[in-house]
Amino acid sequence: MTPPLSTLAAEQHSAPVTDWAGRIAWVAGLLVFVVFVYWLMRQGWKWRGTLQGDLPELPSAPEDPGAPLLTLSGRYHGSTTAGQWLDRIVARGLGTRSRAELTLTDRGVDVVRPGAADFFVPASALRGARLDKGIAGKVLTEGGLLIVTWEHGGRQLDSGFRADKADVHPAWVEAVNRLSTTEHTTSTTEHTETEGAR
Repeated sequence: MTPPLSTLAAEQHSAPVTDWAGRIAWVAGLLVFVVFVYWLMRQGWKWRGTLQGDLPELPSAPEDPGAPLLTLSGRYHGSTTAGQWLDRIVARGLGTRSRAELTLTDRGVDVVRPGAADFFVPASALRGARLDKGIAGKVLTEGGLLIVTWEHGGRQLDSGFRADKADVHPAWVEAVNRLSTTEHTTSTTEHTETEGAR
């Protein structure tokens, strides 16, 4: 016996209809939002760079930097105002993260960055080094970052580095602190002798 037509109609289910127009509008709206946020971040970056426009050009390495005391391969994670780990410095390319090759000599720290601006920190500008866990935009485990504090253009800066082998960090802290202390003592002695000669 053939079932009634009403029963056959009830058993047939139509395939779900995808609302393509709604889905496309939702994806387009999300993309617009992402682009807008990126634009705001870029404008903020430019504004910060403008505010820091008085920062002088970064020193370059001398022709004879001296014999290497220590070397380090790793990453440069950025620079901030000393003691303020969220106040990122972006002027002069210091905001650009990159690979880095560091060489410490008696004359200072040479920072070579493939794809970004190299710079040199003279020994007289060094203010010390320490181990830390974070710098603007990067947080690692305790002691995961080597922070070198130096002075440039009347500002004290913290620059963060992460060696490929973090066990070399303590040696760098000790050596940089020793060099900065020696330079500071020498500078103070010379200044005192100059004042006395007057």
